[in-house]
Amino acid sequence: MTIKRLCGRAAVMASVATTALMCAGAAIAQQVVHIGFSGPLSGGAAKYGQEVLDGMQMAAADVNQAGIDVAGKKIKFEIVALDDKYNPSETAINARRLAQQQQAAVVLVPHSGGGFAVQTSNEQQKLLLLSYTSVPQISERGNKLTIRIPPAFTSYLNSFIKYEMTTYGKKAALAATDTDYGKVWVAAFKPAWEAAGGTIVADNAMSYNRATDFYSGVSRVLAAKPDVMFIGGPSEPTGLVAQQARELGFKGGFIVMDQAKLDEVAKVTSGYAPLNGSIGVLPLANEDTPSAKAFVERFRKSHGGRDPSQEVSLNYTAVYATALAMKMAGTVSDASAIRNQFDKAVKALPPQNNPQSVTGVDAQGGFVIGNPLAAVVQGGQLKSAALSSLTAAK
Repeated sequence: MTIKRLCGRAAVMASVATTALMCAGAAIAQQVVHIGFSGPLSGGAAKYGQEVLDGMQMAAADVNQAGIDVAGKKIKFEIVALDDKYNPSETAINARRLAQQQQAAVVLVPHSGGGFAVQTSNEQQKLLLLSYTSVPQISERGNKLTIRIPPAFTSYLNSFIKYEMTTYGKKAALAATDTDYGKVWVAAFKPAWEAAGGTIVADNAMSYNRATDFYSGVSRVLAAKPDVMFIGGPSEPTGLVAQQARELGFKGGFIVMDQAKLDEVAKVTSGYAPLNGSIGVLPLANEDTPSAKAFVERFRKSHGGRDPSQEVSLNYTAVYATALAMKMAGTVSDASAIRNQFDKAVKALPPQNNPQSVTGVDAQGGFVIGNPLAAVVQGGQLKSAALSSLTAAK
């Protein structure tokens, strides 16, 4: 080897050694903490999964910019995302990978089937599950390491039924997603509709996550001549179901499950006019509180003018609260200690980090939102409505 090559090699080795020392110093100064995500990033629910991930990543960026230390160490948060294709068995595998390979003490799962799968072992794994599902059973099972993020869908049920039944009629057709989430919604909706004096004239669950054409399924339920269609799943396929129902001549109302967001559904139906008679959850961009408006504007600026959904805002809040809970607990790895500080952490959130005004965590582990609002579509316009006013509708 020539002297020139030897010296060149020595210089490179010295540079590598210097870089290694610099990186080691940075690692000492700042500990990287991974928060896991397992959700749909491909298939029909990919947009839904990405919106959840957008909120998580936005929160991690804000926490890192603000700076946070836990037990005297500077912390940097990173979101590690794995695609589970909305398959609960994949979710369980991903959760184990995140805990073992990434040392994640917290994992967020945005579908009930995946959440239930993780709950079979998360207490043994000492893994805190942040569950983005409105299915109340996820937090009613007594799992001590679970936080349910959105309001339970049962808080909307009676108001939605009252409004549609008094406006359109008592015959309902079920045409919701065939996921675990959809099945639980249907199991609650059907007896509630019948108890209110209505009848179920058709029941045809559909594969919202895999199908791109719903004409045959929609035709089957419309053959029963319903007054109201009960639909919902991810927003884009929900929009296709509503659009195809109108194309096939349906004139009645839609009860839209809370996973689907009416503003996103309207993008598929080319506006709100085809959604006249719909009732669902009020989109975040239509809320008029200062914290919601400020969050919407900030998200629009950083995401090309796009409106944030409830998935963005509530999962943002969940991750920011996780950071505060870790700080309060003095640990980034003890899931039980972090869980025990969650209520206090949520209550300590400033308005800019809590756009939907979550007030705390209830005894079962569910986020508490003081006054959840619904949205109705009338005359081609989206309007907000308090649930109490809908229940009192005549």
